[in-house]
Amino acid sequence: MYRRIPLSSTLLLNEQSQILEKTGRQVFHFGFGQSPFPVSPILRDALMKSAHHKEYTPVQGLKSLRDQVAEYHSSFEQRQISGDQVFIAPGSKALIYTIMSAYERAAVLIPAPAWVSYAPQAKLIGHSTFLMQTEYTQRYRITAKQLEITLKKASKDHETLLVVLNSPGNPDGQCYSKKELKLLAVVLKKYGARVISDEIYAPLQHDNQHVSLASYYPEGTFVTSGLSKWAGAGGWRLGIAILPEKYDENLKHAMLGIASETYSCAAAPIQHAAVTAYSREPEIERYTANQRTILGAIGREIHIALIDAGLRAHSPQGGFYMLVDFSHFRDKLSQMGFATDSAVCSHVLQETGVALLPGVAFGMPAASLCARLAYVDFDGSQAMDDLNQSGWSDELTDKHTNKMRQGIDLLSKFLASIH
Repeated sequence: MYRRIPLSSTLLLNEQSQILEKTGRQVFHFGFGQSPFPVSPILRDALMKSAHHKEYTPVQGLKSLRDQVAEYHSSFEQRQISGDQVFIAPGSKALIYTIMSAYERAAVLIPAPAWVSYAPQAKLIGHSTFLMQTEYTQRYRITAKQLEITLKKASKDHETLLVVLNSPGNPDGQCYSKKELKLLAVVLKKYGARVISDEIYAPLQHDNQHVSLASYYPEGTFVTSGLSKWAGAGGWRLGIAILPEKYDENLKHAMLGIASETYSCAAAPIQHAAVTAYSREPEIERYTANQRTILGAIGREIHIALIDAGLRAHSPQGGFYMLVDFSHFRDKLSQMGFATDSAVCSHVLQETGVALLPGVAFGMPAASLCARLAYVDFDGSQAMDDLNQSGWSDELTDKHTNKMRQGIDLLSKFLASIH
């Protein structure tokens, strides 16, 4: 009678962690992926000045904001974008759903691991989903060969082919290289596939060298982003989407119709404040650059700690995640009765207080023994203040990773005890 949609793995982990904390246990929060940084003061001021706006805005978004987003992304992506291509919504999640909904009976191809909402959204709409499994040895990035095999299979029964890519990636923190993107673009063009390129972590690519797939396939790529990650404003719910170059007007009309019958528009005060966020004012640029500095240093330190613990993980390239691989301990864990990543994560939480999100939540096989680690369990406001006072240093890295390293040390001792 009712749709069966699984409860969020993140919310379930939070509940388990809270139960443990109520017993007096310390929990190391590596599971919940929310920016640790405060919203920039200039954005808070902009929101206060915009609080009086109570009107509905155009469904596509304020023209002033769409033009500002177009200018920002034209510079950021090094290509020409117009405000007419831009959609504004209450979060990029709503826009990904709207894009998918604009197509009838599509095949949605998703590299795994992938953010938890892509596949459920496709299924809610009634599309067919095709997961493309990746592995540690390929940095959890889909290859052109894998993509072509799946596109060929999907094209037998589906005229519309939608591919979802995410770079920097959630849950793995990895980015596609220029070479990888060029090879993927060749295959995508061959099959006429459309791509939703989720680039919400792009301004947080640690080396600030992000390259969009749209640079190589502008005619077939939707780019989605928003303020949740790089602006530390997840609760503001401000997402943006950029339509492909020379888009079909019928596509735009379909999206406007879907948006008008669902979310109507993003909140007016948030949209007006977001004009400042996308203005590239020096204060905003410094704020974003400081995040990259801090996250890059902390990510490298946590990666070293994980390797020292005997685990496998790739050094993160953007955002604030890593995918941790427990497969070296497979035999011992299996003997203890823990043959799936969910079982391993549950036991690790009980034994060490380390909260990790199992890879199965991101489309990985349960037996892969992977888990997402979010290295955000630190005081982002204090880290910003420390950087502004004296510049970043190894001492500050030690200071702000102290609690997380304690958690990984407990995890290391647990693994050593079973090994």
